[in-house]
Amino acid sequence: MPTTLVSGVARAGCYTSGRLLPGVLAMIMRNQVVHSDPGILSGTPVFVGTRVPAQTLFDYLTGGETLDEFLHQFPSVKREQALAAIELARDSVLASERPA
Repeated sequence: MPTTLVSGVARAGCYTSGRLLPGVLAMIMRNQVVHSDPGILSGTPVFVGTRVPAQTLFDYLTGGETLDEFLHQFPSVKREQALAAIELARDSVLASERPA
């Protein structure tokens, strides 16, 4: 699917009556934030446009480091990418919650 929000979305059957189907926006956003390519670190998910594994962000945060420290150590990752990765992880967890 193209990385732009509109081009190709209608052709892919993801856009109906002026609205994106559930999960499509997250998929498009994910493709702009993190991707996997067998030619880059053997397919390890990395931030788009970098060779920085997405896992590194989560390792930094769970290790007690700040987002600013991560961005300082990996300047090729944009702040917006890191924040979007955190939001995608949060959304994934919240989407899998089941009501009690």
